[in-house]
Amino acid sequence: MGEQIDMRKIKDFYFEKAKKEKYPARSVYKLDEVQRKHKILKGGQRVLDLGCHPGSWSIYASQVVGEKGVVVGVDLQRTELPSQKGHAEIHWLCYDVYADELVPELRSRWPGFHVLLSDMAPRTTGSRYADHQHSMRLVRRALEIARDLLHENGTFYCKAFQGEDFPQVIQECKPLFQTVKVVKPDSSRKESREVFILGRGFKPKAGAADTEKK
Repeated sequence: MGEQIDMRKIKDFYFEKAKKEKYPARSVYKLDEVQRKHKILKGGQRVLDLGCHPGSWSIYASQVVGEKGVVVGVDLQRTELPSQKGHAEIHWLCYDVYADELVPELRSRWPGFHVLLSDMAPRTTGSRYADHQHSMRLVRRALEIARDLLHENGTFYCKAFQGEDFPQVIQECKPLFQTVKVVKPDSSRKESREVFILGRGFKPKAGAADTEKK
């Protein structure tokens, strides 16, 4: 019971912190932690944020990359928040990430991205196995989009639910990046299977070669 109370306090702390700092959701601190530790966002970058609703990650990224940067948020749910003065312009796109027209639409408007963020998660069903499989499908889709749109040496930060296929997905990430790490933010509940895959130093030729094999 004591541990449950502690976790509730932690959740409430991040909820109140987000409210005070004017972010739509507490999930922003899962990005803030990796930024503080690994500096994945830099001024002037173009950032693609998959599963962006309600917008906290996109807002945070726009603040870091600044006026010379660009942030594109994609989600099934429509997200409409105003850009903030002094920060990067945010383009909100309402798309299913599996839609065939998504990548061509992004390519037609931007030459590529330096960072791909994904906080996408399946609607939980109560079945750990089914939720895990749906999560792995989303991670693999994010990787497909990264192959198409990430610049050389780009960064990939993607939510995943751990389970039996998770090690295989990590192996699929390794040829595409110079380094791959599994990150568990402090703001993520300890009992949760949620982790984040951090890939740095994207290798486009590796991604292209892998696509050709298929």
